[in-house]
Formats: sequence, structure tokens, C-alpha cells
Amino acid sequence: MADIPDPFRDARRDHGVLGLPTDRETIPLILRHDDVRKAAKDWKTFSSDAPFRVPIPSEEHLRSVRQLPIETDPPEHGEYRDLVEPFFLRAKQPAFIECIEEITDRLLGDALGRDTIEVVGELALPLQSRALTVLLGVPEAEAERFIGWGVHVFHGEHGVHQAAELERYLGEQFDKAATNPGDDFYGLLTKAQFHGRPLTRAEQLGFANLMFAGGRDTVIHSIACALGFLAEHPEALDFLRADPSRIVLASEEFFRVFMPLTHIGRVCPVDTDVHGMTVQAGDRASLCWASANLDETVFPAADEVHLDRRPNQHVAFGFGAHLCLGAAHARTVMRTLLERLCSSVERIELISKIDRVEHTTAYDRPLGYESLVVRFHGRVPPLTTSVPPL
Repeated sequence: MADIPDPFRDARRDHGVLGLPTDRETIPLILRHDDVRKAAKDWKTFSSDAPFRVPIPSEEHLRSVRQLPIETDPPEHGEYRDLVEPFFLRAKQPAFIECIEEITDRLLGDALGRDTIEVVGELALPLQSRALTVLLGVPEAEAERFIGWGVHVFHGEHGVHQAAELERYLGEQFDKAATNPGDDFYGLLTKAQFHGRPLTRAEQLGFANLMFAGGRDTVIHSIACALGFLAEHPEALDFLRADPSRIVLASEEFFRVFMPLTHIGRVCPVDTDVHGMTVQAGDRASLCWASANLDETVFPAADEVHLDRRPNQHVAFGFGAHLCLGAAHARTVMRTLLERLCSSVERIELISKIDRVEHTTAYDRPLGYESLVVRFHGRVPPLTTSVPPL
């Protein structure tokens, strides 16, 4: 239905790798789908046991704690993950889904009552912020603070300040939980036992930091990109309405083509050859999810959006041991949004947009929107004809 920009196409086909120069090292981005999946499972060669250095650029200046469980390797990674995975899987439960439906209905109702709405800041950000309170198990009023942080706590001109604010905020939540631990996310971590001992405050903060730093902008950009696509392709909503079973497939396709996290780092413990590029011991390679999701050897017409694509072996939620803990939550939010759009919105009219582009020394990748202004047109209820009694 549409061409998806692919800045990695030539390098993926010709070399399977692309060098990304940084101040410290040149990081080879692994580009091919199969190679990315193999590297994601090979934690001994491509290690995540690298505090602050899994994200690229590194985040030493933005946080004081190791993010858990993402910045650990097996078996420790699995032991940390087991503490919280059941909590995240609540996103599949009917009560959780009902809460997301109610929030989505409210926000779409507001959008339908306005002449225009800016999708990123006035719909996607509030939707994920309010959905995040459901995931955390905290009052929805907390979403106002999350909304105030913007799309990403760490990025932008106020990133360092907001990162410090996030850490202070999380510390306050754990202080409260220490005196009266409830059933929310903070209470869970306060009561959790790891190797027979309570989690340290640094470990608690490491879990919670990842929840906010990794779980907000990714879903926000996915929502905005899906709405932008539907605005530019009005036939797509009709396509989904014609067969609601397509909504699950469409959700996965949106996650594939609008992958918000371009790549993620791994540290090589020893000198390693990465498709002809040498990584010195202690330096990094990176798994390029965005390129893998557009690999034409795996996805027919990879640069096109097919809302009924099946199979869809995307790696938008990672692969292997580090599969994203928030995947069930992201899927629930996206599927609920598409269901509600099909039932209440006739079409989405694009008014204006400013594309967001990820600029690096190695590639420029369009990645969502800085601004997306649309007008929602509601569906007209079908006319009913009353039949007089005989």
C-alpha cells in the first residue's frame, strides 16, 4: 500500500553490515534478519552485560542505575525477568483490556469533538501515559506527570534534567512502597526476593527506569505512525472494517514497518569479526531491528504495508532471551485503538505533518512525526426504521 523508506537496503544486500562511527568506536550494525536473530541469541559473543551501553548513544550521563533486566545476560537475566514477567502479562487479561478500551474511548471521543488534533502530543502521548498507569497499577491521575515529561524522558533539550526528575520520582514511589507495599509495580519490586534477599534500591530503580525510558516513546511513536498511515490511506480503515480479524495482523504489520527503536547495542567480550568488521574486545556491535524488519529475503514486498501480512516474523519486540517484556501491553494498546477507530471513526483527514528523522553519521531514517495534525470524522449511526404494530 505504501513505500517505506529503507536507509539500510543497499548495505544489507551488499555487506550485511553498516559501520556507525561514534566518538569512541565504529559500531557495526548487523542488518540481515537471520543474522540479527542469531546475534540476539548468542549472548556469549554479543553481551548485554554492559550497564549504560546497551542503548546507543550510551546513557552514563542520563541515569545512575543499570536497567533491568535488559542490561544483564543469562542466567541472571532470566532470574531477574522471572520476578516481573507475570506482572507484565496482565496486559492480556480481560480486566486490563477493558481499562484500555475505556481510556481509548474517552480520548477518541474528545478527538471527535474537536475540529483538529495534533496526534503525537494530544492523543498518542496521553493514550500511552494513561495506559501506563494501568500497567503500573497506579491511579490514572499519575498520567498527568508522565504527560508533562513529553514523548521521551531522556531525549530532547531537557533530557538530562528530566532523567534526574524521573529518578527522583521513582525514588519517592519506592519510599512510599517501603512503608506500605501494595499490589502495584512498586509494591511488587519492594516485596520481591532475588537469591533469597530483597532487591536493592538500585535494582528497584533499574526495573522502573526501563519501564519509563523504554516503554513510553516506543508505543507513542507506533500509535502516531499507525494513525498517520490511516490518515494518508483512508481505504485502510474500510479494509479493516470489512474483516475485523485483520486487526491483529494489521497491528503486527504496523509494529514491523514503524519500528521505533532502530537498533540496540551489544558488547563483544573478545575481539570479534562481524561480517568483515573487527570489533575490539570491550567495544560494541548493534542489532539493527529496523533493517531486519525490512529484509526482502524474509518479507515479500518488504517496503510495502500489507495489513493482512501473514506470516510476519518481525523482530520489533526483539528476539531470544531479551524479548520485550512490554510486548503484550503494546499489542493491547494498538489492537484496542484499531478496533475503536473501526467502530467510531469513518475516516481520518490529514491536515499537516512534520516528519521526524533520525539523523546519524551513517544513515538518516524517517521515524514518525514531530507533529501530525488530523481531523477525525465520526461514523454516522445507521438509520433504523420502526415498524408500526399490526
